[in-house]
Amino acid sequence: MNDQPASAADTTLDIRRVMAALPHRYPMLLIDRVESLVRDERIVAVKAVSINEEFFQGHFPGRPIMPGVLQVEALAQAAGVLAIESLGLAGSGKLVYFMSIDGVKFRKPVEPGVLLKLEVEFIQKRSRVCKFAGKATLDGEVATQCEFTAMIADPPSD
Repeated sequence: MNDQPASAADTTLDIRRVMAALPHRYPMLLIDRVESLVRDERIVAVKAVSINEEFFQGHFPGRPIMPGVLQVEALAQAAGVLAIESLGLAGSGKLVYFMSIDGVKFRKPVEPGVLLKLEVEFIQKRSRVCKFAGKATLDGEVATQCEFTAMIADPPSD
Protein backbone atom coordinates (compact mmCIF):
# COMPACT_ATOMS: atom_id res chain seq x y z
CA MET A 1 0.00 0.00 0.00
CA ASN A 2 0.94 3.61 -0.06
CA ASP A 3 3.49 4.78 2.56
CA GLN A 4 3.03 8.48 1.85
CA PRO A 5 2.90 10.87 4.82
CA ALA A 6 -0.53 11.94 6.02
CA SER A 7 -1.95 14.84 4.06
CA ALA A 8 -4.30 17.63 5.03
CA ALA A 9 -7.03 15.64 3.26
CA ASP A 10 -6.75 12.78 5.80
CA THR A 11 -9.98 12.09 7.66
CA THR A 12 -10.67 9.87 10.65
CA LEU A 13 -14.08 8.29 11.26
CA ASP A 14 -15.51 7.04 14.52
CA ILE A 15 -17.96 4.15 14.65
CA ARG A 16 -20.97 6.45 14.08
CA ARG A 17 -19.53 7.71 10.80
CA VAL A 18 -18.60 4.17 9.76
CA MET A 19 -22.21 3.12 10.42
CA ALA A 20 -23.48 6.09 8.37
CA ALA A 21 -21.44 4.83 5.40
CA LEU A 22 -22.24 1.11 5.74
CA PRO A 23 -25.54 -0.74 6.28
CA HIS A 24 -23.76 -3.51 8.22
CA ARG A 25 -24.57 -4.02 11.89
CA TYR A 26 -23.51 -6.49 14.58
CA PRO A 27 -22.45 -9.23 14.08
CA MET A 28 -21.45 -8.39 10.48
CA LEU A 29 -19.96 -4.92 11.03
CA LEU A 30 -16.22 -5.66 10.92
CA ILE A 31 -14.74 -2.16 11.18
CA ASP A 32 -14.34 -0.40 14.52
CA ARG A 33 -12.83 2.87 13.31
CA VAL A 34 -11.11 4.56 10.41
CA GLU A 35 -7.66 5.89 11.25
CA SER A 36 -7.07 7.58 7.91
CA LEU A 37 -9.13 8.20 4.80
CA VAL A 38 -7.93 10.15 1.80
CA ARG A 39 -10.89 10.49 -0.56
CA ASP A 40 -10.33 9.03 -4.02
CA GLU A 41 -7.13 7.32 -2.84
CA ARG A 42 -6.92 5.11 0.26
CA ILE A 43 -8.24 4.13 3.68
CA VAL A 44 -6.73 2.64 6.82
CA ALA A 45 -9.28 1.08 9.17
CA VAL A 46 -9.06 -1.11 12.27
CA LYS A 47 -10.90 -4.20 13.45
CA ALA A 48 -10.36 -5.14 17.11
CA VAL A 49 -10.51 -8.93 17.05
CA SER A 50 -12.04 -10.15 20.32
CA ILE A 51 -12.52 -13.67 21.70
CA ASN A 52 -16.20 -12.66 22.09
CA GLU A 53 -16.73 -12.82 18.30
CA GLU A 54 -19.43 -15.41 17.54
CA PHE A 55 -17.36 -17.20 14.89
CA PHE A 56 -14.67 -18.19 17.40
CA GLN A 57 -17.09 -20.63 19.06
CA GLY A 58 -16.71 -22.97 16.10
CA HIS A 59 -13.60 -21.77 14.21
CA PHE A 60 -11.79 -23.51 15.85
CA PRO A 61 -12.45 -24.78 19.39
CA GLY A 62 -9.07 -24.89 21.11
CA ARG A 63 -7.38 -22.79 18.39
CA PRO A 64 -9.54 -19.73 17.57
CA ILE A 65 -8.71 -18.23 14.17
CA MET A 66 -10.68 -15.53 12.34
CA PRO A 67 -12.07 -17.07 9.14
CA GLY A 68 -10.31 -15.87 6.00
CA VAL A 69 -13.60 -14.98 4.35
CA LEU A 70 -14.31 -12.56 7.21
CA GLN A 71 -10.88 -11.00 6.80
CA VAL A 72 -11.70 -10.39 3.13
CA GLU A 73 -15.14 -9.06 4.17
CA ALA A 74 -13.46 -6.62 6.58
CA LEU A 75 -11.26 -5.37 3.72
CA ALA A 76 -14.36 -5.05 1.53
CA GLN A 77 -16.15 -3.04 4.21
CA ALA A 78 -13.17 -0.68 4.44
CA ALA A 79 -13.34 -0.33 0.64
CA GLY A 80 -17.07 0.34 0.94
CA VAL A 81 -16.43 3.20 3.35
CA LEU A 82 -13.73 4.58 1.02
CA ALA A 83 -16.05 4.42 -2.00
CA ILE A 84 -19.10 5.88 -0.23
CA GLU A 85 -17.07 8.71 1.32
CA SER A 86 -15.19 9.42 -1.93
CA LEU A 87 -18.43 9.62 -3.90
CA GLY A 88 -20.20 11.73 -1.25
CA LEU A 89 -22.87 9.06 -0.68
CA ALA A 90 -22.75 8.65 3.14
CA GLY A 91 -26.27 8.39 4.53
CA SER A 92 -27.75 7.84 1.04
CA GLY A 93 -28.57 4.18 1.58
CA LYS A 94 -26.41 3.17 -1.41
CA LEU A 95 -24.88 -0.28 -1.10
CA VAL A 96 -21.49 -1.59 -2.18
CA TYR A 97 -21.63 -5.16 -3.56
CA PHE A 98 -18.74 -7.52 -4.28
CA MET A 99 -18.36 -8.37 -7.97
CA SER A 100 -15.07 -10.28 -7.87
CA ILE A 101 -12.20 -11.22 -5.58
CA ASP A 102 -8.80 -11.96 -7.09
CA GLY A 103 -5.44 -13.22 -5.88
CA VAL A 104 -6.39 -13.77 -2.26
CA LYS A 105 -3.47 -14.88 -0.11
CA PHE A 106 -3.67 -15.77 3.58
CA ARG A 107 -0.24 -15.34 5.09
CA LYS A 108 -0.74 -15.37 8.85
CA PRO A 109 -3.56 -16.56 11.16
CA VAL A 110 -5.62 -13.86 12.87
CA GLU A 111 -6.23 -14.78 16.49
CA PRO A 112 -8.25 -13.09 19.24
CA GLY A 113 -6.72 -10.12 21.03
CA VAL A 114 -5.19 -8.37 18.02
CA LEU A 115 -5.84 -5.16 16.13
CA LEU A 116 -6.29 -6.04 12.48
CA LYS A 117 -5.19 -3.10 10.35
CA LEU A 118 -7.10 -2.87 7.07
CA GLU A 119 -5.41 -0.94 4.27
CA VAL A 120 -7.24 -0.48 0.98
CA GLU A 121 -6.55 1.72 -2.02
CA PHE A 122 -8.31 2.38 -5.27
CA ILE A 123 -6.86 0.73 -8.35
CA GLN A 124 -9.63 2.01 -10.61
CA LYS A 125 -12.70 4.15 -9.90
CA ARG A 126 -15.72 4.72 -12.07
CA SER A 127 -19.12 6.09 -11.11
CA ARG A 128 -20.61 2.67 -10.25
CA VAL A 129 -17.75 0.15 -10.38
CA CYS A 130 -14.49 0.34 -8.42
CA LYS A 131 -11.45 -1.92 -8.18
CA PHE A 132 -9.37 -2.08 -5.00
CA ALA A 133 -6.16 -3.56 -3.61
CA GLY A 134 -6.25 -4.45 0.06
CA LYS A 135 -4.14 -5.95 2.78
CA ALA A 136 -4.81 -6.78 6.40
CA THR A 137 -1.81 -6.60 8.70
CA LEU A 138 -0.89 -7.60 12.25
CA ASP A 139 1.93 -5.51 13.74
CA GLY A 140 3.15 -4.67 10.23
CA GLU A 141 3.07 -8.28 8.97
CA VAL A 142 0.68 -9.14 6.15
CA ALA A 143 -2.06 -11.55 7.24
CA THR A 144 -4.26 -11.29 4.14
CA GLN A 145 -4.02 -9.58 0.77
CA CYS A 146 -6.23 -9.44 -2.31
CA GLU A 147 -7.67 -7.37 -5.12
CA PHE A 148 -11.41 -7.05 -5.52
CA THR A 149 -14.05 -5.26 -7.54
CA ALA A 150 -17.30 -3.84 -6.21
CA MET A 151 -20.29 -1.96 -7.58
CA ILE A 152 -22.34 0.85 -6.08
CA ALA A 153 -26.03 -0.05 -6.12
CA ASP A 154 -29.34 1.42 -5.06
CA PRO A 155 -30.92 -0.07 -1.95
CA PRO A 156 -33.76 -2.52 -2.55
CA SER A 157 -37.13 -0.84 -2.99
CA ASP A 158 -39.77 -1.58 -0.35
